[in-house]
Amino acid sequence: MDSQHAPLAPGFGNGGVSYWYRDAGGVPSPGERLPGPRSADVCIVGAGFTGLWTAYYLKRAQPDLDIVVLEKEFPGYGASGRNGGWVVGEVAGSHKRYARRHGRAAAIALQREMFSTIDEIVRVAKDEGIEAGLLKSGVLYVARNQAQLARLHKQVKRLREWGWTGEDVTLDADGRVNVEGAVGAAWSPHCARVQPAALVQGLARAVRGLGVEVYERTPVLRIRPRSSVSPAAAATPYGTVAAEYVLRATEGFTPDLEGHHRDWLPMNSSMIVTTPLPAETWQDIGWDGGELLGDMAHYYVYAQRTADGRIAFGGRGKPYRYGSRVDGSGRTHPGTVDALWRTLVGMFPAAASVPVAHAWSGVLGVPRDWCSAVTLDHRTGLGHAGGYTGTGVATSNLAGRTLRDLLLKRDTPLTRMPWVGWKARHWEPEPLRWLGVQATYALYRAADAHERASTSRRTSPLALVADAITGH
Repeated sequence: MDSQHAPLAPGFGNGGVSYWYRDAGGVPSPGERLPGPRSADVCIVGAGFTGLWTAYYLKRAQPDLDIVVLEKEFPGYGASGRNGGWVVGEVAGSHKRYARRHGRAAAIALQREMFSTIDEIVRVAKDEGIEAGLLKSGVLYVARNQAQLARLHKQVKRLREWGWTGEDVTLDADGRVNVEGAVGAAWSPHCARVQPAALVQGLARAVRGLGVEVYERTPVLRIRPRSSVSPAAAATPYGTVAAEYVLRATEGFTPDLEGHHRDWLPMNSSMIVTTPLPAETWQDIGWDGGELLGDMAHYYVYAQRTADGRIAFGGRGKPYRYGSRVDGSGRTHPGTVDALWRTLVGMFPAAASVPVAHAWSGVLGVPRDWCSAVTLDHRTGLGHAGGYTGTGVATSNLAGRTLRDLLLKRDTPLTRMPWVGWKARHWEPEPLRWLGVQATYALYRAADAHERASTSRRTSPLALVADAITGH
């Protein structure tokens, strides 16, 4: 076997949305398109987690609302069905930036809401009979060199400054999983493992069961605000939906909408999943608690031990396509598959002979300031939520509940969170956007290589330059 190339299993799949759909019985059959022009109380654009959670909570709160969801492909086609299966209780943004505008207490309150959101998702899945393998098993972050270890300690200290207690994050938990070269770790209980395609498809069934109409294969071309003579509206090739409120829940696909090309950057992330590991291999690796696993590299990875004994392993791959283009199929470049496999084997040498069963890619939405937002303008009837920068499985639930309260004009702790009404500046035009992303990730890769070869506890200056470019 060529040690530089991933061993591929018979029947290896590449793209086809994601392995999660293969595991769940395949991509769902095409659903009904919008049959023509329609009016509604609320029109939601996008049937991923944000759109579906919003529809779910609105319909539960006010059953007589006429709600229409418009989806380009099928529910969970985007990041909701392609992610790493982390329901993680981390704020999708900067505590410091939120606090700068709204105060320290508001930033800490948002963090506590994120923690409770994990239990809320578990509760709804149980109440609605959604079998998605949810296991609140926590998350482990591993440092594999001295610079990573110093960053890990700094990160834990920073989190404790923003309301994380000794019960929320602990150091020196590296014994949970046998990661090659680990020199330290931190663990938090605020994360759950999930089969994301099963969760999003189950949520779609629950939403439809409440009477929400979800139209598939219906791309929205443009969104129009309310005026003095007409309601807000979402235009599609098959007709326009006019509504009192139109809510955008398009995350990484937002640049496809007219007038929103530079709102958020569609950042590519790629994953591989192995065949089931033999019992003796798991004995070498450990990982008995089902924890989610990440590292402290700049070009970081995220992983889970799946319910059926595989390793699902993700990283950035080719992070961005020129012009904010989005690859719908999820097909992953062979070089990215090999790179992910080499990183996996570097962390778990015992898995070197285990073949890769599937690879896929998806996009996540990144605002220019890396801070997620929930907004609703009652004057125009337009609202949106997103920009989760990779933590959307949990954050989308909190966003859905917040949009519910905003739309129903409730004054609640959720509507007073610092991300409500948050605005970020647009990304730079091309070619500056492409050049900036390429330079950033080249610097991060070089920084990781520099830190691996060094015994210094200092973060590589190359990474600091990259951070300055991104504003992260």
